Formats: sequence, structure tokens, C-alpha cells
Amino acid sequence: MRYLPLSGADRRQMLDAIGAKTIDDLYGDVPKAALNAAINLPAHKGELEVERIMGAMAAKNRAAGAGPFFVGAGAYKHHVPATVDHIIQRSEFLTSYTPYQPEIAQGTLQYLFEFQSQVAALTGMDVANASMYDGSTACAEAALMARRVTKRGKVVLSGALHPHYAAVTRTNVELLGDEVVQMPIDTGALEDLCAAIDKETSCVIVQTPDVFGNLRDLTALAKDCQSKGVLLVAVVTEVMSLGAVKSPGEMGADIVVGEGQSIGNGLNFGGPYVGLFATREKLLRQTPGRYCGMTVDADGKRGFVLTLSTREQHIRRDKATSNICTNSGLCALAFTVHMTLLGEAGLRRVAMLNHEAACKTADALANVQGVKLLTKNFFNEFTLRLPKNATGVVEKLASDGVLGGVPGERLWPHDKDAHDLLIVAATECVSDADVDAYSKSLAKALA
Repeated sequence: MRYLPLSGADRRQMLDAIGAKTIDDLYGDVPKAALNAAINLPAHKGELEVERIMGAMAAKNRAAGAGPFFVGAGAYKHHVPATVDHIIQRSEFLTSYTPYQPEIAQGTLQYLFEFQSQVAALTGMDVANASMYDGSTACAEAALMARRVTKRGKVVLSGALHPHYAAVTRTNVELLGDEVVQMPIDTGALEDLCAAIDKETSCVIVQTPDVFGNLRDLTALAKDCQSKGVLLVAVVTEVMSLGAVKSPGEMGADIVVGEGQSIGNGLNFGGPYVGLFATREKLLRQTPGRYCGMTVDADGKRGFVLTLSTREQHIRRDKATSNICTNSGLCALAFTVHMTLLGEAGLRRVAMLNHEAACKTADALANVQGVKLLTKNFFNEFTLRLPKNATGVVEKLASDGVLGGVPGERLWPHDKDAHDLLIVAATECVSDADVDAYSKSLAKALA
């Protein structure tokens, strides 16, 4: 793409055409509070000068992964082999976009087919689509799909569903005028979701491991939902857990959605990530996104095709199952490359390393005076109750170079009962030295 600079006369002509006196008039509707006065860049600088200025600003950042790292709550720090980045940086992958002439994009279709196969196997479902934006939007799409399938509108959300997932789902569902019922926050995952189901309920959305780290058996809930014609949507924010625990599909879930960031994708300051969406074959035509399939051509050679495309770029908008207009292709490829490198045995080994690290961390922190471990059964994440506000404790930990987790106040700012909660994640990247540094720093912060 060429850069075509405009002259002062060009800008003046454009401003006159739209009735604006100055360029600043274009930002008149932006609240002043939203403008960051600290970022006061000079109007004109040479390339080298710009690099120096931006470099000085970047130097103010502190690398999050440099010290002990125990932050999770939906995004996790895992080791990504260098091979993953090497492969996705190849020009044929890095520059490719959604295949509008799918039959000639055999490489893209093949890796998306492989991605679908891996996600279906991990989740225990019949089919998986060719990825979505992220876990939260996939969750919202599941609720909208349940509405189409059941012809009902009410959505029941678990109180232990990640609040960001709940918020995105609520926004999408309530725009249609439907009801969203969310159970109260329950750190022990003892809520009775069956009691919230009525004749208007389209789906129940529950997370496992949930936002507090609790592993949940969905078998009984799935049977109850099925008997009442309600779809059970299982959310998995930590896909690495599926290497160690029973899959949602095996427990009877109708739709499984989640975040695939943990496999092949770094934290990346919060994105881009890759949404997972899998379901039963009988519900295939109501799912959002698209599906790639494998077939043979006229000569009997293997080929890949776009089997199902219900997104608005392929069919009329009023016929589309969602407004999803792309897929997280590069992130999905990273997922697939990492999964291929691991294989089933490798994934199980990494999953067990996660669990072992979490057990060591939980034991060490629970021995700190005043700390109570709330999560009894977990994979690599658990919740602590502290004798002080968790936000302040986390800030003290950070001053020691320890990123100790996500305080409840960050996720539930208006619920004072959650402000002493601290959600801690430990992955295979956590060492014994990290755990020791954390426990000592926590003891000091609570003293």
C-alpha cells in the first residue's frame, strides 16, 4: 500500500468540503477525559527521531514475563515452541486471508480442516468450525445459536462463568429483547442451575474449569437440560485442561465454546486470540462461521473444500447464522502447529506439568498465615481468600517483581464480597523458585 501525503491545500479543501474549520473539529465528540494528555507527540519528526521517542516511551514498560508469573483468569502464559512462530511467519501463511475462491487455497483449507479435527477431538464433539474471534464472542454466538435451535429466548448463565464472557453474551442476547438470568457468584460451584430452567429457557451456559478454577462434572446437568429441551453450552477458557480432564462432549454438552490461546499463541497484550466452537452433528447447520472438508477430485486425488459457509460474506445477510465475517486464521494455524508438535501424549504430559505446578503453588500459598484456599478440585488455577483487599496485595507483590494473579475487584468491581479474592494460575512455565518467591512475597505483603 502506497503512502500518499497530503499538502496543506489538500487538507484545506477536504475540511471545506465537510464544513470543518480545523482537523481538531473532527474530534469534537470525543470526551476530553478519553484523551491521554501524557501522550503528547510532536507534530513533525524524522524517522530516527520518532524511533528514539517511541523507544523511550517503550522503555517505561516492564516485561510481565520476566519474573514469577501467576496471572490467568482466561488468558494463560504457556511455553510456545520456536517452531510455531517459524512456520506461521512463512509468507504463504502470514499474508494469506480468508479464501474467497476457496478451491484454489488448498493449503489454507487443509490447515483449517486439521484445526477443526483437533478441536473436535479435544472437546469430545462431532464437529468444530474453522475458528472464531475469541472465547467470549464464541460464547455469545452459542447463545444465539441456541435461540435458533430451540425457538426460545431465555439464557441462564452460571455465576462462575467468566464475567467478560457473561457481559459479551448479555449484550448480544438482550439486543434481541431476550432475558438473561445469571446466578449469584459462587466460588464453590454449588449452584443449582437446573432450578433456573423453565419453558422459556433456550440454553444454560456453564464453565469448566470455571472462573474460580473449579472442575465441574456436567453429566447430571446435561441430562436435565436434555429432558427439558434445553441446550447445554460448556465454556472452556483454559483449553490446556482438556489434556487432563474429561471433555465436555463426554459429559453430554450440546455446544462447547472456548479460548484456544493457551495452545500456540502467546499472551500478546490481550489478543488476537482464537475462539473455539464445537457441537453435535445434528446441530451443524445452525452453527456460525464455516467448515472445511476433505474430499477427492475427479482424478481421485485428495482435496479440501469449503463444505459449509453460513456467514454473511458467502450468503445473504438475512440467511446468515451470524455476522462473523472472518476467522482467526493465523492464530488457528499457530494452534494447529503446536498441537501437531505435541500430539496426544505430549499434550497430556504438558497438562500434568500444569497441574503439578498448580498443586505446589496452592500448597505453598495456603500455608501463608491468613490465606484460605477456596478451590478444592482444580486444574492449573485456583482462588484464594485474603485477609486484605486483593488489589492492594497484588500491587505489593508487583513491587517485588511477582505477578501474583487477578484480584476479584478487577473482575467484579461492584461486588465488595469479591474484593478479597485472588485468582491464581500456575502453568508449566512456573518453577519451584517462582513458587518460593511468591510465597515469601505474599507473606510480606500480608504482614
